[in-house]
Amino acid sequence: MQRKRSRSFQPIIEKENSTASFMLMAQVTDYLYVVRDDQILNNEPIIKGTRTPVMAVVETWRMGVAPEEIPIGMPHLTLAQVFGALTYYSDHQNEINRYIEQNKIPDELIDPLVQGL
Repeated sequence: MQRKRSRSFQPIIEKENSTASFMLMAQVTDYLYVVRDDQILNNEPIIKGTRTPVMAVVETWRMGVAPEEIPIGMPHLTLAQVFGALTYYSDHQNEINRYIEQNKIPDELIDPLVQGL
């Protein structure tokens, strides 16, 4: 006896279209894992398929976290994406350092209990 398919079964094409739309909005760079999207973080370089800025990976690395350990704290990233972000940073240090400086919290706004951590 064959089962009849439910009439409510519809292939989900909307998701494919939204993914295609995302791909069209993202500006490809020369780096496999880094893109720019004018609708995410004002076109700041991000890890492809995420909203994670390259800056976040770089700051984590600068705090002394080994690249191999970064995906532990950012489990949505692969090790390849981490190295891709660091490669991008290596070639665009001035740009990424500008983003880091622009997003730095002024010392006077940091609670004294957490300063220096």
